[in-house]
Amino acid sequence: MSDQSGFDTDVWTLTRFIIETGRQAKGATGELTQLINAILTAVKAVSSAVRKAGLAHLQGLAGSVNVTGDDVKKLDVLSNQLFINMLQASYSTCCLVSEENQELVVTPRDKRGKYVVCFDPLDGSSNIDCLASIGTIFAIYKRVSEGEPTEQDALQPGSSIVCAGYTLYGSATLVALSTGAGLHFFMLDPAIGEFILTEKNVKIKPKGKIYSLNEGYAKYFHPSINEYLQHKKYPQDGSAPYGARYVGSMVSDVHRTIAYGGIFMYPANEKSPKGKLRLLYECNPIAFLVEQAGGVATTGTQRVLDVQPEALHQRVPFVVGSPDDVNEYLSFVRRHP
Repeated sequence: MSDQSGFDTDVWTLTRFIIETGRQAKGATGELTQLINAILTAVKAVSSAVRKAGLAHLQGLAGSVNVTGDDVKKLDVLSNQLFINMLQASYSTCCLVSEENQELVVTPRDKRGKYVVCFDPLDGSSNIDCLASIGTIFAIYKRVSEGEPTEQDALQPGSSIVCAGYTLYGSATLVALSTGAGLHFFMLDPAIGEFILTEKNVKIKPKGKIYSLNEGYAKYFHPSINEYLQHKKYPQDGSAPYGARYVGSMVSDVHRTIAYGGIFMYPANEKSPKGKLRLLYECNPIAFLVEQAGGVATTGTQRVLDVQPEALHQRVPFVVGSPDDVNEYLSFVRRHP
């Protein structure tokens, strides 16, 4: 007699979860479910490519620089094309914004739907060759214009996001997803090729014990940031100093921040006075997810999701994490007007 105790016969896959939540939404047409399924197919393909990058000669540079000045890796190119093809083939998008494309990517007229997707196909790709974790980030909006899609359809504040998520290609492949009703984690089960719900309604700790940023740029930081870091390393109240963790792949650093609490920072500095991270496909989706988990996301002067985008590849300062930690950081900012 076989032991079936280790096998769940009523498993909650990501597809099932989206269908169930979609049925509860007023006026749902199933188009969003279609779109998310297309994203998941692309994610599975990228996950497979990442796993065998070295064997398939996908490591190394593609010999060009993308629109935001980063060296393009071969996996970047492959991932970007995968996402564009799958999203357009879902018949649910009208236009796309990718980190790898200078201009708006307009979906062919015969394949158009009502959604806009802003995405970073492979975040942290400078870590590919050293086998550190990398990820994918995306945000979905409803189009706001009629007729031909324009940049205005994509230049919406993060508060208008319909659905956002990130994928972490680490020791396992994980998708963090929210449609505005809490943050949920799904893990890819390679045996059945499906994402399985592993954590529902994830909440970030009110306060953590870890700060995360590239302290190598301390020379260029604003005094408020260095003062805050000094406070974390040499607390005056006798409490234990914070630990420092920094992978350099935002999805990894943010995922750890959500899982353990603490603060992740990529502030403006003298070299990058407007910040380094891009608003539409990095900051907005992550800010949306962190807020869904009970965290805070700020530029240092305003809520990230309230920023009105002005350009497809606009950069903003970005500080995100546990509410107590981010609010403490903001108290240091206010001391230095």
